[in-house]
Amino acid sequence: MSKQQKGAHTEDNLEQVESALSKTEHFIEENQNKLTMIALVVIALVAGYWGLKKFYFQPLEDEAQKQVFYAQQYFEQDSFKLALNGDGINLGFIEIKEEFGSTKAGKLSSYYAGVANLHLGNYEEAVDYLSSFSTSDEMIAATAAGAMGDAYSELGNVDKAISQYKKACSYNNDLTTPLYLMKLGIAYETANNNAEAVKAYKTIKEQYKTSSEARQIDKYLTRAELKL
Repeated sequence: MSKQQKGAHTEDNLEQVESALSKTEHFIEENQNKLTMIALVVIALVAGYWGLKKFYFQPLEDEAQKQVFYAQQYFEQDSFKLALNGDGINLGFIEIKEEFGSTKAGKLSSYYAGVANLHLGNYEEAVDYLSSFSTSDEMIAATAAGAMGDAYSELGNVDKAISQYKKACSYNNDLTTPLYLMKLGIAYETANNNAEAVKAYKTIKEQYKTSSEARQIDKYLTRAELKL
């Protein structure tokens, strides 16, 4: 390309840029009021969000944390009725969930309420609370799924118990997985699926050798194998 052609090409590019800038300026001039309103709305939304977070949600979260403290103390002492219903001064998990359901403490109360109901023999209530609970904490998620498995097992719904125990086992860790593998194996035996029970027991024996479940697994494994 010659210098003359390059110069012409550069001039064309400059003209295009100038034309685009001119159109942009023209658009801004014609729509200045609209653009100003949009900017103000965006600013108001951002300010409103931060204001709501600071002056509503954070105080609500703080209050929920205060309330849940006493319920957790009762739970740890195995005083499950007080943990659920409160002591007349401090709220229990049921009321905390109802009043502070949008907070972290309120959501966690569903888990505690489910497990407390499980200990009290209220198995359907346990399922209701635990099924409405979700968390990114894998240890708590495993325990919640296992607790649902226990509730379904007590209700005589072996298929759903198996499903929940399998879910609990999927959160692989040395603490809860061998426990729920053991329960899974027992549930499979109840369902007369002894081949799957053997698999569950062998997984404990081979992969979780240091667990307390592994120390007694041979008798369960032998029992299931004899049923095959």
